[in-house]
Amino acid sequence: MLFFILGLLLIAAVLWEAFETIILPRRVRRRFRLTRLYYRGTWLPWSGFARRTRAQRRKETLLSFYGPLSLIGLLVVWAGFLVLGFALLHYGLGSRLKTNGETVGFAIDLYVSGTNFFTLGLGDVIPLTWPARVLTVLEAGTGFGFLAIVIGYLPVIYQSFSRREVIISMLDARAGSPPNAAELLKRHAHNGTLDDLDSLLRDWEQWSAELLESHLSYPVLAYFRSQHDNQSWLGALTTILDASAIVMAGVKGRPLNQARLTFAMARHAVVDLSQTFDTRPELHHPSRLDAADLQRLHAALRAANLEPDDPEGQRLARFRRMYEPYVETLARYLQMSLPPWVVAAQQKDNWQTTAWETDRE
Repeated sequence: MLFFILGLLLIAAVLWEAFETIILPRRVRRRFRLTRLYYRGTWLPWSGFARRTRAQRRKETLLSFYGPLSLIGLLVVWAGFLVLGFALLHYGLGSRLKTNGETVGFAIDLYVSGTNFFTLGLGDVIPLTWPARVLTVLEAGTGFGFLAIVIGYLPVIYQSFSRREVIISMLDARAGSPPNAAELLKRHAHNGTLDDLDSLLRDWEQWSAELLESHLSYPVLAYFRSQHDNQSWLGALTTILDASAIVMAGVKGRPLNQARLTFAMARHAVVDLSQTFDTRPELHHPSRLDAADLQRLHAALRAANLEPDDPEGQRLARFRRMYEPYVETLARYLQMSLPPWVVAAQQKDNWQTTAWETDRE
């Protein structure tokens, strides 16, 4: 009876975990979760090994494998625990199975559970009692339903990833590679105004809301890396927060409404995702914008005929404190680079470079 109860608890725990992860469209606040333990237990050693890799490109390639592989691994773990759980039920019922002369034991129970779960229907082991037959049918139905849910789950994950990456790719020509706030504002400045900026910030407000919804429902998406090594969803989100903060801190002649709305939505996404990954913000972290960078930022704005209205950077510092501690700890946990406020030297965008042209330069 003890093994039967253990099997029931294991099956119930895995099915509930799969329901919360795949079907439930909201954040799960329960701290103890099998899925959370799985990702903590696999990401930390994986990222630790990647951190010791010196070549940046090889490191990014290694990190990019984790998202898809961890997703497959999670499904395998769930399936393995379900097979084990049903095997414990058979064992708890006394292993009422008929074989071709083999001794019935837990190994046979595990084999029967696997063939039932994956609906192989080999027929070399037959249940002898009605409880064993009912259990066989229940496991076959569970396995069929589990595989059907998985088949529907993978396209949703990759569709969400694709929608996320489209607008990140568009940021390449709009904010440089890697993107930064100074370049974003400079490229949208025309005759001392930022008339095109509101439209872009409106799109990124929508993108931030979609990011919040998809990455809270499917946190595994946060581990999926972008196509280029100098791009990431966290870097793009930080760039938009930086640009919105600059406009809110004061650029003469600029309305603040859309910048406030985008900043609020983007910060909401950052804070909630920090809670999801349990990355506690560090309030006394080193500043991303020192005095020299602030001067270069103001010089870049003036070169684009944008006059900053916060020469000491005090208002900007107040806005930075609202999100920088969160993006810093998220970046450290996910091993993603945060963008600079302003680049020291002009760099080519991704769309301007190819492997063939690089060789000739």
